[in-house]
Amino acid sequence: MIDTSDQPHRRYNPLLDEWVLVSPHRTKRPWLGQKDEPSKELKPPHDPTCYLCPGNVRATGDVNPEYAGTFAFENDFAALLMKSEEATSYNNGLLHSSPVGGECRVLCFSPRHDLTLGDMSIPDIRGVVDMWAEQILDVGSRLKWVQIFENKGAAMGASNPHPHGQVWACDYLPTLIAREGECQRKYADSTGRPMLLDLVDQELAAEDRIVVDSRHWLLIVPYWATWPFETMLLPKRAVRRMPELTSEERDDLAYVLKTGIQAYDRLFDTSFPYSMGWHGAPTDGRDHPEWQLHAHFYPPLLRSASVRKFMVGFELLAEAQRDLTAEGAAKRLRDCVQEPV
Repeated sequence: MIDTSDQPHRRYNPLLDEWVLVSPHRTKRPWLGQKDEPSKELKPPHDPTCYLCPGNVRATGDVNPEYAGTFAFENDFAALLMKSEEATSYNNGLLHSSPVGGECRVLCFSPRHDLTLGDMSIPDIRGVVDMWAEQILDVGSRLKWVQIFENKGAAMGASNPHPHGQVWACDYLPTLIAREGECQRKYADSTGRPMLLDLVDQELAAEDRIVVDSRHWLLIVPYWATWPFETMLLPKRAVRRMPELTSEERDDLAYVLKTGIQAYDRLFDTSFPYSMGWHGAPTDGRDHPEWQLHAHFYPPLLRSASVRKFMVGFELLAEAQRDLTAEGAAKRLRDCVQEPV
């Protein structure tokens, strides 16, 4: 048996039916590449130039209300629009296109410009959880897929530092969602259980990839993680969609979100950038017992606050690759876990 802590090997991702190359010995290599200095700018509680702060004017001329909690509005520059009745598909040999329809919204987490999700109080984060669930119920009543996500930090393309996320909802199943759904369906058909619920049991038994273990939630570095400090957040019981969460589970989720994000921030003593998003059963009118609710966190940082992972070369042309093992990443994050402040 190979020593997976020091020898190159591949790990299988059953959720996407793909592999990742792991090269742990490469953590010893020197780094003379690009370094991105993290922003040291102090943000004010309210920025009069920010288009997300309460009472401010957006690019369209609309004025934000003086909101005191969360605030959701239709994205002024939406990537998806409701489908035109005249739109048609195009098929010509290998060239295909299909019209799509959807809605996009901006979700402000807090009226405070100077906070991040991890800086907010647990009751205020619970308000964000409730907003996520409300958006799924609302938009999901009309569209097949509701993607809730947050891009945090300039390194992940965030165009505004105000704490916010987005909803992109569409009338079709996106590529990765369709693949996750098919892999979960095949697993459930062969075992009678949701794949990710079995993953929770296996990770609780193994322990070495756990970052936070609470009463209702498990935060882990997946065995097959691609990004250096990638994590996955999972409920401990069968839950298909966020609106199904109980009040107690939502409170606990707010606690775990704050705990996990603050552990990220302590790792390199910086406001840790990431892209995160929720995956649950599609809102297409079917039950989808094979699906298990979960969130993915994809942070880019690799060695420090200024050195990040680049997906280039072999990763772009052949297969995803990582140096630090999932177990090593989980231990480093676990060592940064404290009671949230």
